[in-house]
Amino acid sequence: MKKKIQWGTVVFLILYLVVLVYVCLLSEVYGRTEMQNIYHYNLIPFREIMRFYTYRELVGMEAFVLNLFGNVIAFVPFGFMMPILKMKYRYSKRVIGMTFFLSLTVECIQLLTRVGSFDVDDLILNTLGGVLGFGMFHVMNWIRRRWFEPFK
Repeated sequence: MKKKIQWGTVVFLILYLVVLVYVCLLSEVYGRTEMQNIYHYNLIPFREIMRFYTYRELVGMEAFVLNLFGNVIAFVPFGFMMPILKMKYRYSKRVIGMTFFLSLTVECIQLLTRVGSFDVDDLILNTLGGVLGFGMFHVMNWIRRRWFEPFK
């Protein structure tokens, strides 16, 4: 049963990464198809979050919520799946590091291809999403061990 769950997680991880690449690099909805003439980047923490909050009425509440929660939610599955794949990923430092590295990779590709912007706020929010997913894994694992394993 454990092997089936791990294989299912590998399949889901591949599908997740394909969707992540599409949304972050190829999606027309998010304006990712046209290469910009200049490089866009933000290296000041919380600058874009505050800008979206300050101008939320101008850009729309949907854009504010999508920027804030979309970046968090996008990486929750990654933080959840890593500890399922291998026991060595059940330590917070590893999952935080892997989530940060995946987010950094996406941000660098967006910068280099000029189909998005490199934003340190995205790194923070994406990593927070991975941490939340990691926490969800541990809560669900605790529930599984506490409530379902005694019946075996």
